Amino acid sequence: MDNLSDCTKEQLIEQIKALKAHTTQLQNIIAKSTESAKRPKSKIKRSFNFEKCKFRHVLLKFVYLGWDYQGYVTQEDTTNTIEHHIFNALTKTCLIESRATANYHRCGRTDKGVSSFSQVISIDLRSNSDELENELNYCKILNRVLPDDIQFIAWCPVDKDFSARFDCKNRTYKYFFPKGNLNIEKMNTASKYLIGNHDFRNFCKMDVNNGVTEFFRTISSVEISCYRGEENCNYSIYILTIRGNAFLWHQIRCIVGILILIGQNRENPEVVLELLDIENNPRKPDYFMASEIPLNLYDCSYENVSWIYDRETVDNVTKNLSKFWTFFTIKSAMIKSMIQDVDKKSDENRYCPSNFLIQGVKSRNYVPVMKRQLCGKFHGHNKFLFFVIVLLESLENRIKHSMKKRKRKGNI
Repeated sequence: MDNLSDCTKEQLIEQIKALKAHTTQLQNIIAKSTESAKRPKSKIKRSFNFEKCKFRHVLLKFVYLGWDYQGYVTQEDTTNTIEHHIFNALTKTCLIESRATANYHRCGRTDKGVSSFSQVISIDLRSNSDELENELNYCKILNRVLPDDIQFIAWCPVDKDFSARFDCKNRTYKYFFPKGNLNIEKMNTASKYLIGNHDFRNFCKMDVNNGVTEFFRTISSVEISCYRGEENCNYSIYILTIRGNAFLWHQIRCIVGILILIGQNRENPEVVLELLDIENNPRKPDYFMASEIPLNLYDCSYENVSWIYDRETVDNVTKNLSKFWTFFTIKSAMIKSMIQDVDKKSDENRYCPSNFLIQGVKSRNYVPVMKRQLCGKFHGHNKFLFFVIVLLESLENRIKHSMKKRKRKGNI
C-alpha cells in the first residue's frame, strides 16, 4: 500500500511480516553468493592428448634421502616409497601417459631406509624438440612437484633400447660409520679378501623364490677411509666404499656386519676367506647384518653417457640438501654436547658407536661366527618343551624346492 496512514493495524502487521520475509530471503541470497565467490572455482581438467606428442628415451639421475621411506620400489600396501613419488610426479607433469607404456628401467632397488646419491632410471618422456638446447627442462619440471628429499639432478638422451639396469657397468655403494674403538687396519685387511669374483651366498639374504639362483658377483675395489675428523678420534666418520658390477640382496650390509666384528677384534680378518669358501662352508652362519641408515647407492656408471646439468636446478638441489645438513648437524652437535654434559667423567671408549649399527639381540657370551648355528636351523624351547627343528638345506636343495613350487603353481 502506498499510503500506510490509511492502513488498519492488521494490514500494517501483515505488511511488516512480508517485508521481514523478503529481507530474510535477500540475506540468504547474498550469503550464498558471497560463499560461492570465496570458494575456488573447480577447473574442468581436460585429458592430455599424448597421441600428438613426440617422445624421447632418456636417462634420469636423481638423489634421495631414504631414511623416512619404505624403500625404493612401489609396494601394494603403502604409497610411502621413492618410486611411487617418482611416478606420481611423472604423470602429474604429463611427461608420461602411464608406467606400462613408459619403457621404464631402474638401475638398482634400495631397501627401506637406504639412500642414494646417484640413482638412475631409463624412461620414455614427452619431448617438445629434436634439438637438445630447446628440450624440456625435465629435472626442473619434476623437482617442482617432488618432496625436497627426492630431487633430480641430471638427464641424458640415449638409444631406445638403452636400459638403466642392464647397461650399467659398475655400481658403487658407500657405508658411513663412526670409528669408535674399531681396528681400521684389520678391517682394511679383511676387506681386500672380498675383491674378485666370488660366490657371495654367505654374505647376502638368499632370494631363491624370486629367481635369484646365481650368487657369483665381482667386486672390483674396496676401500675404508677417514671422511671427517681426526683418524684416531672416536667421533671420526669413516666410509667403506665398495665397487662392483652388481650386488645381491643385503650383500653390503652383511659385509659391513662381518667387518665390524673384525674391527671389534671379535673375529680375525681370515673369517672372510672362510665365508667365501663355499665348498667347506656351503651354508651361511647366523649373524646380524649392519643397519640400513648409513648405506647409500653412491654411483651408477655407464659408457658413452654425457649428463646434462642445469645450473639453476643444481643450485636448488644443493640448497635443499644444505637445509637438511644444517638441522641434522645442529641435532648431532646438541646430542654430542648432552653426552659430554650428562657424564663428564665418562670414558669415550666405554660405548663403542659401532655396536649400535649391528642389528639384533646381543648375547652375553660371544660365539665366533663360524661356530654359530647355520641359517635355516631353528631352536625353540620353553619351560615344558624343547623342540629342535633342523632345516639344513643347501642352496642347491632350496633351488630344487623353489622350482618344484613354481611348477605346481603353473599347473594350477
